[in-house]
Amino acid sequence: MPPSGSGASAPAGGASREGDPPSGRRFADVGPLALELGGKLPAVRLAYETWGRLDPDRGNAVLVLHALTGDAHVSGPAGPGQPTAGWWDALVGPGRALDTGRWYVVTANVLGGCQGSTGPASAAPDGRPWGSRWPRTTVGDQVRAEVLLSDLLGIERWAAVLGGSIGGMRALEWVVGQPERVRAALVLATSARACADKIATQITQNLAVTGDPGWCGGDYHSRPHAAGPHAGLGLARRIAHLTYRSGGELEARFGAQPQPGEDALGAGRYAVQSYLDHHAAKLVARFDAGSCVALTDTMTTRDVGRGRAGVAASLASSRVPAVVAGVDSDRFYPRHQQEQISRQLGGALGGLRTVLSPYGHDGFLLEQEQVGALVREVLALSG
Repeated sequence: MPPSGSGASAPAGGASREGDPPSGRRFADVGPLALELGGKLPAVRLAYETWGRLDPDRGNAVLVLHALTGDAHVSGPAGPGQPTAGWWDALVGPGRALDTGRWYVVTANVLGGCQGSTGPASAAPDGRPWGSRWPRTTVGDQVRAEVLLSDLLGIERWAAVLGGSIGGMRALEWVVGQPERVRAALVLATSARACADKIATQITQNLAVTGDPGWCGGDYHSRPHAAGPHAGLGLARRIAHLTYRSGGELEARFGAQPQPGEDALGAGRYAVQSYLDHHAAKLVARFDAGSCVALTDTMTTRDVGRGRAGVAASLASSRVPAVVAGVDSDRFYPRHQQEQISRQLGGALGGLRTVLSPYGHDGFLLEQEQVGALVREVLALSG
């Protein structure tokens, strides 16, 4: 079944559209969803992919949760309808950390995303894209949508949930809000609530998008001749990418060197400027600006203690065995934020684990050998 996409009128961009090749995706209509901050989505569809085979007792299912601009394609090559290769490809397959001879691996495109799941580019009940009408959604809402998918798949309890960054927020929400449905978890490179520094950065990113005339108040999806806020989305990506990588790595790679063949003191660019331009162009080609704004706002509003007597009490309430880990060079979610989770989470085991990497926050994606060891540790906890 094709995704409930933005329709033929959507401008050029990265959102999945009606009629696009499904690639390895499947599509689940999980029903209506009441939202934490008010309102309701009358119908939610989640795109998902699977690897391995589900045991008859359905006890070998592992849920892998992607980050902000990721999607359900955790493993495999890029191809028609799938703009990127698997983002944890080295972890999934026979003999790998997520051994598909033993585990049934599921990854869903998050609620609010743009690769097949219901989000701002998707059709609302009236047939027009949600656009500016897309409601504010939270990490809790995203997890409740994933619970509905679990029910549809007949999975009463996941052997493990695994995630980093915003995926780590969802993994933490699973163990706090749905503890009876999880046997073990990996909470990686994330935080329990948004801090002032992250709120400021993320609001600035979203202002870059919404201040672009191509934003059209959020309704560029419905305007066939609208260019879309591509310049604003590219600027937001540049801002974000500076927090995803470490200053040491950027200095070691680029220093103050000009881009080869260009005069940085004239009309040319610095090498690091060209690097940011490259990543901005890649995101604009494969992602939807509306989803970027919505999901960034989800991170901004994150607070695991909201409605639960605070962060410390909510974390202490969970007894799900969990491995908590951070990246030593992460300036997006510094290690002290994972240290707080590790100290306060009732089921956290053995103190904070550390991924050693020069790459900053993106180390949780790039250091797949170290992350694979953490995944194996978590799966050993699941029994």
